[in-house]
Amino acid sequence: MTESTLTSVTNDGLRCPSDEGLSGKAISATSITKPERMSTGIVIGIFLGIAVIGSVIPRLVGSPLLLTLLTQAVISALLATSVGFLVRQNGLVSFGHAAFFGLAGYLVALSMAHRVASIELTIVAAILLPVLLAFLIGLLFLRLNGVAFSMLTMAVAQAFYELFLRWRALANGEDGISVQLPGTIFGADVAIFQNPQSMFLICWMALMTVLMALWFLTRSHFGTLTVAIRENEERVRFIGYATNVPRAVVYGISVAIGALGGVLFSLYNGFLTPDTLHWSLSGEALVIAIIGGTRYVWGPALGAVVFFFLKGSLGDVTEHWQGILGVLLILVVVLMPNGLSSVVTMVKQRLGGKTQ
Repeated sequence: MTESTLTSVTNDGLRCPSDEGLSGKAISATSITKPERMSTGIVIGIFLGIAVIGSVIPRLVGSPLLLTLLTQAVISALLATSVGFLVRQNGLVSFGHAAFFGLAGYLVALSMAHRVASIELTIVAAILLPVLLAFLIGLLFLRLNGVAFSMLTMAVAQAFYELFLRWRALANGEDGISVQLPGTIFGADVAIFQNPQSMFLICWMALMTVLMALWFLTRSHFGTLTVAIRENEERVRFIGYATNVPRAVVYGISVAIGALGGVLFSLYNGFLTPDTLHWSLSGEALVIAIIGGTRYVWGPALGAVVFFFLKGSLGDVTEHWQGILGVLLILVVVLMPNGLSSVVTMVKQRLGGKTQ
């Protein structure tokens, strides 16, 4: 099967021999189609440029508190990116990604507390184990769509939340658990991972690496296949592709991004509570992804920066900042259904260029 065949699925919708006899026309796709390709060199240059700009921020920001907030925003951007990637490629909403975010952090804390393995091996395992669990869960859950899938993911998140909340002998319950880090991590002094200036750079580079990897992935044959499945799963099956495993792989990749954020969160904060597993954290990540938009892989990251600045600014003005943020979210959804990142498309259209 060629990539042009898959692209026709996303562009033309479902069209098989029986369609004409049943309805006289094909069922057209309603979501975004495969975007135009930009030059690889240009994209790499853009990502490297943004990475360099981000590396200058700690030198420009003198306030440790502001740098701490920015670091937390970048970590939240990773979680929002994981949720946004699942929406973009599978067309599904998850309320359970916080479970894997928190689980990765707890795996680091518990491994260090009980001296199970070295910190380096623990970090790798804390990312891979949630991915394996998500892939196996995905093979079952992804047979369902829409609200049913979302509710199942929320049920999993709440199950992990209740486990770590009630089982005090495991992780000290609602009082939380400290992350007992060694003196060095991957040969670097542990203080680097708990200093806001250096940790911001680590998180920023991790985010840029993830976004660039996702950009290439979405433009690969696998990315085209998963978008085709999202647009028209029946047609993709009709032309000979299996659909459940690719969807489960996308789910696993999205969880890997969230787990990476959870590991960075545990290293930076050095303390975890069951709140990191609660479904409301997944809901916040989804709100961030909606604000930024999921058409572009970097949209949720943009949403995270905007969300945290609005949260900080409105929180200084009124204690009812959540209500104001809710109104702003409604305005974004109504006026810019594809999120703030759609401004790029608008600018390109104004300049007469093509969208990415």
